[in-house]
Amino acid sequence: MKFVKNEDEERRDYILQKDTKTKFGAKFIILVLIILVGAVVASAIHFELF
Repeated sequence: MKFVKNEDEERRDYILQKDTKTKFGAKFIILVLIILVGAVVASAIHFELF
């Protein structure tokens, strides 16, 4: 099983495809995770846990 498939490959056994939807989704998820980590750090500082 291949992890990433290029757009021009004719395969059916892959997890992610290298196209614009996958790239946008990955960037969106990473951005959301960064925002969540920032919110946790900000709340920890606010409640003086650090």
